[in-house]
Amino acid sequence: MAIDAFTTATAGLRVTQSQIGLVSQNIANVGTAGYVRRTLSPITAGPGNAGVASGTIARAIDAAALKQLRSETSGAAYTSTMAGIRTQLDALYGRPGDASALDGMFNSFTLSLQSLAANPTSTAARTTVISAASGLATTVAGAANGVQALRSGLEAQLDADTREASGLLAQLAKLNARIGATPTSDPSRPDLEDQRDQALNGLSGLMDINAVTLPDGSVSVLTGSGVTLLDRDNATVLSFAGRGTLTAEAAYDSDPSRSGVGTIVATTPGGGRIDLIASGAIRSGSMAAAVELRDTVLPQAQRQLDDLAAGLARSMSDRLATGTAPADGTKGALDIDLTGLSPGNAITLTVQDGGTQRNLILMPFSGPPPASLPAGGTDDSEATVIPFRLPGSGEGAPATMQDAVSQALAGGGYAVSAVPGGAAGAVRILATGSASLLAASASVTQTSSATDTKSGKTQIPLFVDGKAGTLFTGSFENGSQLTGFAQRIGINPAVAGNAATLVGITGTGASAGDSTRPQALYNALTATPRTFSSASGIGGVDAPTTSSVAEFVQGVIAMQGSATAAAQDLDEGQSIALSTAQGRFASTSGVSIDEEMSNLIALQQAFTANARVLTAARDMLDTLLRI
Repeated sequence: MAIDAFTTATAGLRVTQSQIGLVSQNIANVGTAGYVRRTLSPITAGPGNAGVASGTIARAIDAAALKQLRSETSGAAYTSTMAGIRTQLDALYGRPGDASALDGMFNSFTLSLQSLAANPTSTAARTTVISAASGLATTVAGAANGVQALRSGLEAQLDADTREASGLLAQLAKLNARIGATPTSDPSRPDLEDQRDQALNGLSGLMDINAVTLPDGSVSVLTGSGVTLLDRDNATVLSFAGRGTLTAEAAYDSDPSRSGVGTIVATTPGGGRIDLIASGAIRSGSMAAAVELRDTVLPQAQRQLDDLAAGLARSMSDRLATGTAPADGTKGALDIDLTGLSPGNAITLTVQDGGTQRNLILMPFSGPPPASLPAGGTDDSEATVIPFRLPGSGEGAPATMQDAVSQALAGGGYAVSAVPGGAAGAVRILATGSASLLAASASVTQTSSATDTKSGKTQIPLFVDGKAGTLFTGSFENGSQLTGFAQRIGINPAVAGNAATLVGITGTGASAGDSTRPQALYNALTATPRTFSSASGIGGVDAPTTSSVAEFVQGVIAMQGSATAAAQDLDEGQSIALSTAQGRFASTSGVSIDEEMSNLIALQQAFTANARVLTAARDMLDTLLRI
């Protein structure tokens, strides 16, 4: 019996010693990233299961808490990236109300026009208008360049994140192979599992993933949408072909040959290729946020600035043509004066057919028009766009404006004719089919070129396109003139070199005291409603919005400020959710010094008890041997 007690006590000492060593290991790794608390499960052993053995070392893992932690990690990385970039974007417009901010520069420009209208003979007032206009153009261009710099930075971030994600998948494949080949009784296995979970947590910050533990202890990794990235030791390779510095024209396309930005491609072990962006496979994490910012949020900001730049230019150089009911009482028709219509001066017809209201956009060209045009480049991305050729634009062109519009609307249930007694370019559009004609409008450029500053009209090409000083008309002749116009907007050298052209309507000395032109330019900016595109998102719905340029500026600033505040609030809430998930996981799987010290005291007591049994058994044996 003494022998049995001796054996049992000795086994108890070994187990207790192992447990004390494990507690010491837990305490030593209390600050180690990714370390999961270890536990030892003793097992019965010996004859009649009267003894004890060490058993195996296991990790105190809470699978549900770990899954939640990874989900919140993905969400936090997404909201953090969104909030960070939106904050930088909002800063590009300046602090609302500051003189150097976008709204401050615009207000300075309109005030300078108002001052010039009040004192048209003042040379200083004219110079101030030129200076304020130049400052406004520089501010708009600077903000637009900043938008593209942010997009280029996100392109670089996606490249780096893709390489990191692919490296983590390769690391996980190697860890899977080692874990599968390591017995559960091997004390090194928990260390491998810690490394695996840490790699999975890192991957979850980049994209939303779902890790499935297999019977052999390895894991399979899928995206949240179900695309397999890792199956045991077979890892998908992720690649990204970045395009470097992005421009306003660079847009994502599912066809790599037409895309202006990089995409994330997953190459499976079998050689299959999956475009993770086109398939929508990545829905959270920093990579999903970067894609959304690069391809949606920032292009919309660019479009807002392009629309603003176009609004500034066309307010100065265009007249608004609006359809009116015929004076002779013709029903179902609208008369509109299109005299001087230039390439890009789109005509918008609002029609109602069967209770549905929609827009037809007639896009004029100086040469043969393309077969089709993307509606996204116009004011209404949902409109039907009809390109047509302007009269007098070479061989085969229609003879009159009426002929040109008639050819554009041919077969659509409309009759086009000249307006009786109207201008040469005035047309009457009559609805003859099932659709009724509700409205017609166009922004018609009044100047023939950037040097046309003495036309006898109130309009003047103050803002032009690029250093060459090209007139802005919204043309699609060589691609969309609107796209990237915010970067190219500048002051017309013909006006900057002769500030007297700002006064009167002829720009001659005889009209030096005439405030007609500066007053008209001021009104065009602050009081005249213009149509801005649905792509800008200012209207709050997927439809064009109508406002003055001044109201549009305020709308841009308000929208970006509101979106930034919302992103920051969401990130703050997600940070709280992540902190809660981390606390829940730490409470079950992390190391608690208090708990470990309590365990250490209990183990010391057990060790002492076993030592006393061992001493008693030894004394008994000594006594027996002396008998």
